[in-house]
Amino acid sequence: MFALKPLFTTQLAVNRPNKKKPNGFTLIELVIGIFVLSVALMVMTGALFPQAERSTNPWFQVRSAELAQSMMNEIIARRFDENSAQTGALRCGESGASACTVINACGFIDGTGKENPWIEEGSASRELFDDVDDFDCFSATGSDISNIDNQSLNDVYAKFTINVSVRYAGTDLGLANTDAKLITVTVTPPLGDDVVYASYKANY
Repeated sequence: MFALKPLFTTQLAVNRPNKKKPNGFTLIELVIGIFVLSVALMVMTGALFPQAERSTNPWFQVRSAELAQSMMNEIIARRFDENSAQTGALRCGESGASACTVINACGFIDGTGKENPWIEEGSASRELFDDVDDFDCFSATGSDISNIDNQSLNDVYAKFTINVSVRYAGTDLGLANTDAKLITVTVTPPLGDDVVYASYKANY
């Protein structure tokens, strides 16, 4: 017996749903993305933020220089010493004149219990300063910084600090040590380096 094969065969196509990759990210992809973002932020913080800070430094340096120069001009305009005559040619330390003032270290307490700054005038008011020694150990910050008319400059120098020191330094100029004083004005801005102005005042 022979089996008869159909002359035509029909293959039925079975429709099966296509399997697609689900939407979203895997946990590993999220971790890698957070890591890459963190590295990018660190690079930006290290490169861009310091640039922004440095861009403000020139402004602070200019303001500091203006303040230092103004203070130096005010000091230089005063006479050399408390014991120097305001008129005439008689100078402290000369024959027939009183000895020049002894300049002590800042914070020195004399026999009367007064601290070294402003000993001669007995007050911290700059209106009474009449010689360069009165400015020794002078210090002011923010609202304490004022102009020669005692008007506050806090709007401009809110976070600045100014310090002044005065010492005998005649030997720097080839003179007797008490024949010249070195005045140093240091201004510290909120950002950037200190600005330091120095000038000599001779005994004349």
